[in-house]
Amino acid sequence: MKRLIIVALLFSLFSCKPPQVEKIKVYAWTGGPGKMTDQELMERFSGYRDKGIDGLMYNGGHDPEVYRRVGKIAKEAGLEFHTWIPTMVQSPSIGLDSSAWALNGNRESALDKPAYVGYYTFLCPNQPEVSEFLSGLYGAVAEVPEVDGIHLDYIRFPDVILARGLWDKYGLVMDREYPEYDYCYCDKCVADFKEKSGIDILSVDDPSQVEEWKQFRYDLITGLVNHLVEVVHSKDKQITAAVFPGPHSVAKKIVRQEWDKWNLDAFLPMNYNDFYLEGTAWIGEMTRESVASLNYGKPVYSGLFICPDPAKKTEEKDPEGHGLLPEEIEEAIRESMANGAAGICLFTPERMTPAHWEAFERAIYKSYKE
Repeated sequence: MKRLIIVALLFSLFSCKPPQVEKIKVYAWTGGPGKMTDQELMERFSGYRDKGIDGLMYNGGHDPEVYRRVGKIAKEAGLEFHTWIPTMVQSPSIGLDSSAWALNGNRESALDKPAYVGYYTFLCPNQPEVSEFLSGLYGAVAEVPEVDGIHLDYIRFPDVILARGLWDKYGLVMDREYPEYDYCYCDKCVADFKEKSGIDILSVDDPSQVEEWKQFRYDLITGLVNHLVEVVHSKDKQITAAVFPGPHSVAKKIVRQEWDKWNLDAFLPMNYNDFYLEGTAWIGEMTRESVASLNYGKPVYSGLFICPDPAKKTEEKDPEGHGLLPEEIEEAIRESMANGAAGICLFTPERMTPAHWEAFERAIYKSYKE
């Protein structure tokens, strides 16, 4: 009898043990490989895995062989491997005719006079050769066995309005849409829009007031994305994208991304709160909007921007040096997960300090379900 009582007590104790909390899913944006050896890559990737990262969004250029080599090492380290390759931002080295690049409202080419920074050489999504080039690029990379998926970036137009936190950096007050930052006004876009709507956008005093013109540009990006989805899915691979927050509150307004209409497998909104002069609660608001906009049907991984030098954040004038402090990362993760995110993505693990990693470890082994 005593033995039965003891067994019953032990069973009761074990059956009442609280369930183990499952670690949240974590991706990271990173890149290379530069001159790193295979051993160095393995050490880095294994370190990421040990710290709680599950998969990489890896930027390694256009060469499929780079992704074959790096992907093999990432898989051996136990990581998912997605290739992070910019979409609309391309250099002249890709070999397309200059007409493939977008024109702003002043009819200036992004190739010759890019907005804001020199690398903002945006292609026009309405040019057939652009679609053909990107289909070939992503299709070739997706054929690499070590690649789990294609991750799109810069899949948009240039910022017609910069995030508020960037205005001082560029000495701008972006209280409305200005023609030098508004794309694309190439001959094909102008003609196609006129055929579709009957409106000659070049004769309109303020194109920013023409809702049909905005929708035309939203649809150009959406159509290109969904075409690339078909290309990548035909290779039996996943396709995701780094997108601006929202989509309706931010992405549509400043970069023409109506991404809730994209047929991607997952979305990674860049919820970089400091760029918008917002606190961590804003990350939760953006995550909630993202999840709801997708009708809770596709996973959203909340992108978090890390401060690389917390001690100097208040002295750093460039917003690129700002980001989440160690004491903010737990709250940023909580806001993301409590508002429906499937996980998070770090920009970047190289920016994480030891204090960040300590707070991160506490945060990723918690349940955020109410």
